[in-house]
Amino acid sequence: MKKVCIYARNSVSTSNPENQIIELRKIAERFGWSIVREYVDVGISGSKGREDRPQFNQMMNSATRREVDGVMFWAVDRASRNLTHLVQMMNDLDAKNVGMYFHQQSIDTSTPSGRAMIQMAGVFAEFERSMTRERILASHERAKAEGKTIGRPTAISDGLIKSIKFMRSKNVGIKRIARELGCGVGTIYKVINSE
Repeated sequence: MKKVCIYARNSVSTSNPENQIIELRKIAERFGWSIVREYVDVGISGSKGREDRPQFNQMMNSATRREVDGVMFWAVDRASRNLTHLVQMMNDLDAKNVGMYFHQQSIDTSTPSGRAMIQMAGVFAEFERSMTRERILASHERAKAEGKTIGRPTAISDGLIKSIKFMRSKNVGIKRIARELGCGVGTIYKVINSE
C-alpha cells in the first residue's frame, strides 16, 4: 500500500482548509493509499518560501527522509504560487522518488504524463529565470549609461576615513578598528587600500 501525506494551505486565516483535506482523504481511500500524516498551513501565502511555511517545511523534511511515497495537494497553487519554489519542491521530491498528486489538475507524477507536466514546469521556470536576468542586466546597462551607481550606497564618510587612517597610524589592529568604529573589516581594508 502506498504511504502518502496530505498538504493543505489557505492564505486567509479566517478560511478553513478542511474541504481540501476531506476531498483528498476520499481520493486516497479510492486509490488505496494510506495517509501517514496531514500538514496544514493557515494564513500563509503560497508565494512564501519553504522556511516561512512551518507545516510545508515539516512535510518536505518528512518526504525527503522517504517516510512517505507521495504527497497529495488539492491544487498546484496550494503547494506554491511561486514557480521557482514549485520547481525546487518538485525537484527535491523527485530526487527522492517521492510522487506528487495535484487533485484539481489531475497530475500524478508517478505516471508518464504527470512526469512530463513536471518537466514542462521546469522548462518554464528556467525561461522565467533567464528573462528576469536579461531584464536586470538591461536595467543595469541603462543605469550605467545615465551615470548612476549600481548597488548599495557606500557608508564610508570622510570622518570614518580619517578615523581609520588615524587609528592605523597608531598601529591599532584591523579587527579592533572595525569593532570600535562599528563597521566591517572589509570597510577598513577598502579605506587602507585606497591610499
